Amino acid sequence: MYEHNHCSCESCSCSNDENKDSGRLKTELYLSIAFLIIGVLAQRLFQFPQIIIGILFGLSVILSGWRVFIEGIKSFIKFNIDETTLMSIAVIAAFFLGEYLEAALVAILYNLGEALEDRAVENSRQNIEKLAEIRSDTARRMAHGKEEIVSAETVSIGETILVNPYERIPLDGTVISGISSVNTSALTGESEPMDAIEGTTVLSGMMNEQGPLTIKVTSDFQNSAATRIIAMVESASARKGKAEKLITRFAQIYTPIVIAMAVLLMVVPPLLGLGEFRTWLYRALIFLVASCPCSLVISIPLGFYAGIGGASKNGVLIKGGKFLEALSRTSAVVFDKTGTLTHGELQVSKINILGNISKENLLKTAASIEQYSAHPAAKAVLKFAGDIDFYDVENAAEIPGHGVKGEIEGKEVLCGRKSLLENNGIDLNNAETASVYISVDGKLEGSLELNDTLKEDANEGIKALKNININRIVMLTGDNEKSAQEVAENCGITEFHSGLLPEQKVELMEEIRKESGKTVFVGDGINDAPVLAASDCGVAMGLGTDAAIEACDVVLTLDKPSKLAPSIKFAKRAMKVIRFNIIFALTVKAVVLVLAAMGLAPMWLAVFADVGVCIIAVINSTRILKFKL
Repeated sequence: MYEHNHCSCESCSCSNDENKDSGRLKTELYLSIAFLIIGVLAQRLFQFPQIIIGILFGLSVILSGWRVFIEGIKSFIKFNIDETTLMSIAVIAAFFLGEYLEAALVAILYNLGEALEDRAVENSRQNIEKLAEIRSDTARRMAHGKEEIVSAETVSIGETILVNPYERIPLDGTVISGISSVNTSALTGESEPMDAIEGTTVLSGMMNEQGPLTIKVTSDFQNSAATRIIAMVESASARKGKAEKLITRFAQIYTPIVIAMAVLLMVVPPLLGLGEFRTWLYRALIFLVASCPCSLVISIPLGFYAGIGGASKNGVLIKGGKFLEALSRTSAVVFDKTGTLTHGELQVSKINILGNISKENLLKTAASIEQYSAHPAAKAVLKFAGDIDFYDVENAAEIPGHGVKGEIEGKEVLCGRKSLLENNGIDLNNAETASVYISVDGKLEGSLELNDTLKEDANEGIKALKNININRIVMLTGDNEKSAQEVAENCGITEFHSGLLPEQKVELMEEIRKESGKTVFVGDGINDAPVLAASDCGVAMGLGTDAAIEACDVVLTLDKPSKLAPSIKFAKRAMKVIRFNIIFALTVKAVVLVLAAMGLAPMWLAVFADVGVCIIAVINSTRILKFKL
């Protein structure tokens, strides 16, 4: 019902037009104030005739209010009663009631408030738009030993680009030559530079600060880190939180109610003999002006917008207001293990022989089968095996969540988790706890123990969560109990569940949510899609894969568990500002509406209840942009 539009055009022509309009508005406002002062002097000191005084105040009203009147008439014709309609009715009616000074003051104060409000909103918008500066639209493509400056959109995966010192990296890729230091702050919020040498993965948006780098492109322009970040922040406004939706519904219900109350205030008391119609008409007009919910309709969405933009500046990408809310209300945190609390680079630490087979043959058998799996455990086995000659494998098939089976020299080989062998009737009673078990023709031949190294800041991250009163911290993993217990103990987690299949993780997540309330799941992207969907807010760490961007609600661009607690604190601070704006605006309006109905509120106070409160709320919202993690 209420609309409030601010120009968001980014073109130069729009900017020039805005500057011209701003100049004209200032001139009109200054002239309006001048006529107001002359009118007051003519009325109070020189006792000019009423018609002259009316003309002077009328000029003041027209100069400061003609734009508002036009917009108000347009809105009224469309049956869209907005603040311009209410303000127009109030100013025109006050003028014809002979309240010249009040009418002129209202028009001037309203326009002054609008100008200040637009300034605050524009500053906020510009801060958000600075995010686009992290992306370079051109690239130095290298072809046949020659350098060519081209649009970054035209560079394909596999091509080579050159990035000189003090240039921003335009596309994701791998350094193939050169030594330098790159600034990652635009993506991660971290000021400490990263070393870039041959083999280093670099992302678009990073700044090259030293020597030239030759980079092999690994993702196209549309899928590069900088483009994805910008797109995500720009689209986040479409995902409204509960507070935003509530304010929208509130405005829709609130508008017809206050209009009806203003009509009753104007009509009923005179009919009951409680005063003149003129007196109650004036009170009704003040009531209408004070009732406009502009401060809520503008400042609340802006608060969420600022929260999302401020978080992105600190390396936290939030996909919408609903997830900012969810993050702020976190009661429990559930972690995946591999790739989240650990580096996700499994290594074979021990080979256990349980049958009549040599270590060499056991490893060769396992590697031959595991080549048909993309699981991290399979990659670890293949890496450990090195350049080994594989056996010929027939009828190879991966059983998701369990392992791989196939035939080698006519014998059935199973390689995977304990569950895979047990489901096929193989006795594991005498087997040591391990990550990968290998059986040949129904007989357990051996096992491989795999270890993963804990991230350096994992323990720090868990402590930080406890310090902000996140008392329930859980780890869910498909790994064996021994490995899970070791990781949990080392990082300070007391509750963990191991040996889980994807559907079991979902079941446990639902239980935790029922018991603890708002629950955040921290994982590594698409592999945890089912449990991410079951959580209130899914968090991924790092920008290395498309999966992290697509599958999660929040992305910590820096792959560190210690960044989660500051992100939750940031969300809590942002929501505190937004809630203050809601309470402040509603309280002021309620007080002024009561005073207006009692005849104790002048018109200028009604304007303050609308425009003044809106300015205060907008400025308060923009504070969020300056928050640091």
